[in-house]
Amino acid sequence: MQIEAVRGDITTQDVDVVVNAANSTLLGGGGVDGALHAAAGPRLLEACRRLRRTTHPDGLAVGDAVVTPGFDLPARWVVHTVGPNWNRDQRETADLASCFARSLELAVEVGATSVAFPAVSAGAYGWDVDEVADVAVRTVRAWEAGSEPADEAGHTHPAGVELVRFVLFSDAALAAFRRALDAPHR
Repeated sequence: MQIEAVRGDITTQDVDVVVNAANSTLLGGGGVDGALHAAAGPRLLEACRRLRRTTHPDGLAVGDAVVTPGFDLPARWVVHTVGPNWNRDQRETADLASCFARSLELAVEVGATSVAFPAVSAGAYGWDVDEVADVAVRTVRAWEAGSEPADEAGHTHPAGVELVRFVLFSDAALAAFRRALDAPHR
């Protein structure tokens, strides 16, 4: 699997899946969430409202993920994941790692070979971008290695994902992810 970090706009990525750093309501917000909803068009909001009416009436839990079509995006699907909010004392790295693992699981389920991630929980949710980068890269590498049938949270490992691209919003975030990618595997 190729793992890379680029500076760019996640809404324009030509990949099978883009990951949305969503809030638990699934009804749009600011940052990546707002940008993806705007770029995907109104059908994305309707799909999220349908999820709220059916499978997720109480919203999406921290660390979990759900998939919708990408509608007007270049990506075929959007995987919405809710990262932990540091500012609300949600500081478990396992919850953050789960965002990346669950997103990859759903990408595999829909047959995706390429996935673009933002820096989930960095920015408005207050996590240090270096920590987000470290957790994200370690989680994806664990998936790539697939050395165990499932991790401690019960997440399965990938089949078919060929590209994971971290699409970062700033030079500082890009530098953090490049440092994490350059770090020796643990």
